[in-house]
Amino acid sequence: LVRVKELYGQEKDVQVTDIDGVKLDFPDAWVHLRKSNTEPIIRVYSEASTMEEADELGKALMDIVYKMI
Repeated sequence: LVRVKELYGQEKDVQVTDIDGVKLDFPDAWVHLRKSNTEPIIRVYSEASTMEEADELGKALMDIVYKMI
């Protein structure tokens, strides 16, 4: 999560919040990544104008995380 924060912290159109994980606020959407307290996983939540855009955003962040491991 620290690496995701560092990666997107350089973007001028993205607001990064690191309370309870990492939340990336884009101009028209957001995605929140957080470690599970009960399972060895990272949970990904996203919201956008449409379900398809939210899915696309969540999958894009999951791909970035997968490439880091």
